Amino acid sequence: MAPDDERPPLIPDQRREQLLKHLRRDGVLSVQQITRLLGVSHMTVRRDIAELEKKGMVFSVPGGARIADAIHSEPGFLDKSQVEQPQKRAMAAEAARLVRDGMTVYLDAGTTLLAMVPVLAQRQDLTVVTNDFTTIGRLLDTPHLDLVHVGGRVDVSNRSSVGRLAADTLRRLALDVAFISTSSWDLLRGITTPSEAKVEVKQAAMACAAHSVLVAGSSKYGTFGRYRVAPLTAFDTIVTDAELTDAAAEGIRDGGSSLVLARP
Repeated sequence: MAPDDERPPLIPDQRREQLLKHLRRDGVLSVQQITRLLGVSHMTVRRDIAELEKKGMVFSVPGGARIADAIHSEPGFLDKSQVEQPQKRAMAAEAARLVRDGMTVYLDAGTTLLAMVPVLAQRQDLTVVTNDFTTIGRLLDTPHLDLVHVGGRVDVSNRSSVGRLAADTLRRLALDVAFISTSSWDLLRGITTPSEAKVEVKQAAMACAAHSVLVAGSSKYGTFGRYRVAPLTAFDTIVTDAELTDAAAEGIRDGGSSLVLARP
């Protein structure tokens, strides 16, 4: 067998498979570490990371790359409400552009969709359906809107209702647009959650809506929970913030999804 330094260089597919192998073992690696492991230039490593990211197989981090992170729980309402406020307002503004007077819309639980409330309060003849108690509370002083809370078992931490009772209520409705939130999403797994009780509610809202829109921050991209909800191709539109990498955005669009990048 020829010495290591006399072996022919790997073709790109072989090199990227080696990169994946190392990332699966270590979870995250710097560009410098990868160049040493593979014996190639920084430029080659960055190209390989971008190509794998387009396929949803790795995810860029400053100075390196990682594989998808598993999440086992979600932060509560108070924790979520204190982070990424400019990005959430920008995403909410873009999502609200899809709402016209007279529609029936569903707002999934979450602080990003909660940011749509001030805009929706200015619409006329709108019916807002939600499982989120904070959303309902902030719309109570808008008598020109019809409000429907779907009820069900209460998730105290996220101030929402979940489970079969909530899903059964949704199945009795016809929605124009369902705006869906998620704690984790990526190209390969779609949207996922660590909470089984949330799955049926999200799926029911999507099933009874003419259009489904995912609204999720880029900081949640490249993570996954135990339970699958839907592939990204199930959404007519995906709204995220402009911090999503170019390679990830290209991969999502190549998959056929309409992608909107919101800028604060």
